[in-house]
Amino acid sequence: MIPSLDQLFVTAKGQLLGLLPEWLRPWVSILVSIGAIAAVAPAIMMYLTWLERKWIARMQNRFGPTRVGVYGLMQPLADGLKMLIKEDIVPRGADGLLHLLAPILAVVPAILLFAVMPFGRNMIAADLNIGLLYMFAVSSVGSYAIFMGGWASRSKFSIMGAMRSVAQIVSYEVPGVLSVVAVIMVTGTLSMSGLIDAQHDRWFVFTPWGFVGCLMFFLSGVAEVNRTPFDMPEAESELVGGFHTEYSGMMYALWYMAEFL
Repeated sequence: MIPSLDQLFVTAKGQLLGLLPEWLRPWVSILVSIGAIAAVAPAIMMYLTWLERKWIARMQNRFGPTRVGVYGLMQPLADGLKMLIKEDIVPRGADGLLHLLAPILAVVPAILLFAVMPFGRNMIAADLNIGLLYMFAVSSVGSYAIFMGGWASRSKFSIMGAMRSVAQIVSYEVPGVLSVVAVIMVTGTLSMSGLIDAQHDRWFVFTPWGFVGCLMFFLSGVAEVNRTPFDMPEAESELVGGFHTEYSGMMYALWYMAEFL
């Protein structure tokens, strides 16, 4: 029988570890998992931006990215290269250290979330028994990074955008967390793999309470990453760009990586 795609990765990792001495296998297993997450996360970010640009272009009767690669598929790579070679401009009155650390602090929790996210059977880097609690705890750090970035910029537009964004994130985190309480009560576990195993026969989204919870969770997630129609924190017509107004180059790209991840 041909193994499914997720088991191909599991089998390949198992064969690799089988070639190594016993004492080295745990360390290599950790490094392989970290390397896979570090490679997949930027790729997800790049091609979600491509998908969003194509989607918005179609809504506006445009083509979107078309020139770099087939259907513009190489455009995210070109944009990433452009961001890497652009100058990172820091305002004269800004707090240089906090200005640098803020986008990094925003990206790190977003990547750490992938550690407990099951991509397939046995494809989870850290199967914690409190995986869901870990996800909510780590994701809440992003609000600190946003306010740090706005405050460090020493710009009234950035500070106002940061205050708006933090207020919105905190407001929607409450219903976002409450929306999964019913799932926890039904399954009796906080393990991500346990939550998936409990839905082996029927997805909870096809139940009345599951559908309502899914809708609440989705809307809360859209609000937390400032996507339309919850993009008030950026408010280009009022605040120029919100909390990341004073960012450029790769530091600017890190903010968007955190949002899309």
